[in-house]
Amino acid sequence: MQDIINNLPKLAKDKHNENKKFFAKLKKKPPKNLDYVMEDLHEEEFERTDCLKCANCCKTTGPLFTDKDVDRIAKHFRMKTQQFISQYLRIDEENDYVLQSVPCTFLGADNYCSIYDVRPKACREFPHTDRKKFQQISNLTLKNVAICPAAFNIVEEMKKRIKV
Repeated sequence: MQDIINNLPKLAKDKHNENKKFFAKLKKKPPKNLDYVMEDLHEEEFERTDCLKCANCCKTTGPLFTDKDVDRIAKHFRMKTQQFISQYLRIDEENDYVLQSVPCTFLGADNYCSIYDVRPKACREFPHTDRKKFQQISNLTLKNVAICPAAFNIVEEMKKRIKV
C-alpha cells in the first residue's frame, strides 16, 4: 500500500490534464444516471479498499471543521468549545476552522481515528465520490485523486464507464 501512496502524486499529475478535460465535459453535459454510476463505483471500490491500511488523507491533509463539528467534538472531550478550538484548530485563509497541523492529531499509529464516532463531516464524506451531483465537485476530486488511492481508481473507472 505504501508504494501506491508514494506513487499517487505522480500518477495524479500525469493524469491531471486528461481528468480536467473529462470533468469539463462532464460538467457541461452530465449523464442522467451519473449519481447512480458514482454510487456503484464508490461501493465497488470501497469493497476492495481498506482505509485503515492507507489513512493518507489523515496523514497529509486536514479536514474543514464546521461549527457543528466543533461543538460535537468539544462535547465529546467534555471541553468548552473555545478550549477545543484553542487546543486543536486554527482559522485558515478562507476563514474556516482547520487543524493546527497534519498529520491529524486524532490519528493513531494503527491508522485508527480516536474520534471516529464524532469525526468531522468532511472526514465522514471523504473522498466525496458518492456525493450527489458529483460533477459539481470536479476541482475537489482533482485534488483528492492525488491523496486517495480509492478516489484515483474511481475516476479511472469512471472514465471507462462514462462516455462524454
